[in-house]
Amino acid sequence: MNEQTMRDYYAQRAEKLEQIYTLPERQQDLQEIAERVNALLRNQQVLELACGTGFWTEKYAAQAASVHATDINQNMLDLAQKKPYPPGKVSFSVADIHHLPSAQPCQYSACFAGFLWSHTKREQQTELLQGFSRAAGAGSLLIMIDNNDVEGSSLPVARTDVEGNTYQLRTQEDGSRVEIVKNFPSDSALRKKLGGLVRDIRIFRNQYYWLLSCVLK
Repeated sequence: MNEQTMRDYYAQRAEKLEQIYTLPERQQDLQEIAERVNALLRNQQVLELACGTGFWTEKYAAQAASVHATDINQNMLDLAQKKPYPPGKVSFSVADIHHLPSAQPCQYSACFAGFLWSHTKREQQTELLQGFSRAAGAGSLLIMIDNNDVEGSSLPVARTDVEGNTYQLRTQEDGSRVEIVKNFPSDSALRKKLGGLVRDIRIFRNQYYWLLSCVLK
C-alpha cells in the first residue's frame, strides 16, 4: 500500500464516504465527539487537514472563529464546499499533508485532523506531527479524532507488517479490493508517540471513537 493507493481509494469513494456516519448504533458516540470538538474549537482559527467531504468541517465551523480546510483530493473539496457554512468563515485549498506550508505568525490557533492518524504509518507519524507544528504554528491546539477497533463493527485486520502497522481490505466501486493502512493505537501508544512533540495530552474514548487534544511544541 502506498500514498497514491490511499489517495485514489478515497477519491473514488468520495460520493459515498459519509455513509459510515449513518449507522444507527454510532449516533450517540458521534454526537458526543461532535460536542467535544465544538467545545475545543470554539473561537479558534482552525487549520483542518484531510477534511474530506467536509462532514466535520460543517459540524464545528459555526463555533470556530475561522476555518481553512484542506485535502489532497479536489473532488473531496468540491463536495465539502457545497455544504452550508457561516458566510465568510470557511475557506478551502488543496494540500498534501506531507508537504504543508509553514504558518504565518498568528495565522492559526488550532489544527484539526479527523480520521487521519489511523491511516498514517507508524514510521511516518513523527514527521507528520512535525508538519502539523510547522503548518499550524507552535503553541497551537491539536485535535485529532479517529476510530476504535470494535469487534463486529470494524472491518477485520487483514495483516500486520514488520513496523506494527495494521491493514484492512476495502472494496472499491468497481468491486476490486485494495489494502489500506488502518492503525488502532492504544492510549499509551499515542502518549509515547506524541510525548516529545506536544504537551498537555488529553484522551477521551467512547465505544466507537477516540479524541485526543494537546498543544503543539
